[in-house]
Amino acid sequence: MKISQVMELLDASVICGEDSLGKHVYSACGSDMMSDVLAYVKDQSVLLTGLVNSQVIRTAEMMDMVCIVFVRSKTPTPEMIELAKESGIVLLASDKRMYEACGKLYASGLCGNGVKNGK
Repeated sequence: MKISQVMELLDASVICGEDSLGKHVYSACGSDMMSDVLAYVKDQSVLLTGLVNSQVIRTAEMMDMVCIVFVRSKTPTPEMIELAKESGIVLLASDKRMYEACGKLYASGLCGNGVKNGK
């Protein structure tokens, strides 16, 4: 799935990284606890979160994620946006709640932990 499809499915707006909307993503995770992302997440391309602080960008960078979707109408700070630009991470914002956003992506074929739906 392309990041542009993630954007469409979640009715999201682009905060930064417009030039990378054509990148492919293969999995996703949703969490507001970056310690859980670091401990349990493997091979994820998209991070969905409602947490708005610089640790989100740093965590995504460490985990080689290419896209962060801020749910629940959260908006990153200018400093976070600058960090994301420096790291080449696409930032999207959606008014969807985490549960709904994850469900929409999963139902459309984006899975977690690098496995395909149902396998």
